[in-house]
Order: sequence, then C-alpha cells, then structure tokens
Amino acid sequence: MPMLLIQGKYRLTGTQPDGDTVHFIADNPHDWSLVGGKHPVIASGTGDASLRLEGIDALETHYAGQHQPLQFAHAAATELLTWIGFNSVAREPNEKVTSCTPETVPGYILTGGGDINNRAVALAGRGTPPAASGTAVTVDVALLRQTANHHLASLGLVYPTFYTSLFADLRQELTAVAQSARNAGQGLWPKDVTTSGFKLTDLSTITDNAVILPKLFRRLTDYFKLGMAIPCFPAYLAGKGDMLTVLSTGERLVGLHHVVTVTNGHTVRLTHPVEDLLFDEG
Repeated sequence: MPMLLIQGKYRLTGTQPDGDTVHFIADNPHDWSLVGGKHPVIASGTGDASLRLEGIDALETHYAGQHQPLQFAHAAATELLTWIGFNSVAREPNEKVTSCTPETVPGYILTGGGDINNRAVALAGRGTPPAASGTAVTVDVALLRQTANHHLASLGLVYPTFYTSLFADLRQELTAVAQSARNAGQGLWPKDVTTSGFKLTDLSTITDNAVILPKLFRRLTDYFKLGMAIPCFPAYLAGKGDMLTVLSTGERLVGLHHVVTVTNGHTVRLTHPVEDLLFDEG
C-alpha cells in the first residue's frame, strides 16, 4: 500500500492527545500539500497538524464534554505517548497538556489522506524513517509492525476500526493482533460489551461503566443530547446514513441501524465484531 512519508516531530504542549490522536510538526511544511485524498490536511504555517491514527479507535477522553471509562481511555493515551518517547506529561482536567519531557520527539508518519476533520489519517512511526520525507513508501505488514498503531492494537488498548483507506493486508494484520489480545484477555477486552450487549439506562452507563466501541459511544452521546427514548436509537442511526461493508459477506449497508440492535427497550449491542466492518470515510 503506497503512503506518503512525512518526517518531523511529535508535539504535546497545548494540545489534547488521546490514544489515537496526537499533533505532529512536519520538518518541511510543504509536505502536507502532497497528501492526497478529498480532505486536505490543515496545518499551521509552521507545519503543525493533528493526526488520527489509522486502523484503530481508542476510548474517548474528551468527546463533546464526555468521556468513556477513563481507566482504559487514559491507558491507551499513556501508552501512545510513552511509545513515542514522552514522559512526565502534565495535563489540565480538560486533558490539555501543560508540560512534558521532552518538548518534542522526532519521528515520521505514513499517510494516505486526511479525514473529514482535516486531520492526517496516519501510521505513526518513531526513530529513523525508512525513506526520504515527501516520498511515497510501500507500506507492508513488516512496516506496519513498527508503528504505534500496531503496538496499541497488540496490547488490546484500542479497537480495530477500519475505513476504506486501509488496504486488506494491513487490516488483516491489525485484526490478527487485536484478536490475539482479546483471546489473551489483554487491555480493554475483558470489559468490552460491544457485541455481548449492555443495559443502557442513562449517559453514565457508557461514560463510567460500559466499555464499548468508541464509534458507538459517540453516536450514543450525540443521541442523548436530543433527549429521545432509547428504543428510537436505531431510527436515529438510520438517519445518520453511515456507509459500511460487512467484510465477511460483502454486503453493503447504509446506516448503522443494520448492525446495531436495541432489545427489551434498553439493551444495545453491535451485531458484528468491529473488525468485520469496513466504514466509508466521510
């Protein structure tokens, strides 16, 4: 899979990094203009842009004023920043970093494009890059294994979550290590109730207790703001129109209501393992 390599350094101070989002400063700000796809990456004049880590989804630490169970949300964020090379990270209650050591850490990213929020969707690497900055690199499984994305999935700290931008061989590798972590009871997996189902009574169910797929958490959080009854949640999902493919069958679907059920008026569950779903980028 060809991806653009950009060399630079990771930065934390003044940002709100979590388990799948971090800021990166390109050594050559012009390199951001080379990123393909329909959504451009918006960077500052000094080359600073936000990254969304490709192929994984970490529990939310600060989505719309809410968070998921912080034991696992913070575990993923801490592991990511430690893996990159940061330590002594101090944060405000809103998750904004006030100081860290060192101030920046050199590294590189591999990206195939931006997302709807104009972040670079990327594999995060550390150390010496495998090629020159601003060039296309064929990303195979061996190179994927050198990234933070793979590391976090292998520890069971994130959910594998796939969009059409990621090639099949890389999806299969992330699926394999995530399933190994699940089978070994690592990370968040012993507490995961995404597919087994969870009794949803109020927002605290998913902010403080139930460990679920972040994409489902975000949809539920937005839904709760509307003040509607839980049994109507599938109708809300239908209206959102998320496009996805069930990988095991090849079935194309429009709307998460096809793969999310609400039974007994309050029990919510995803009907397929998340690694069996391939989402279209917005």
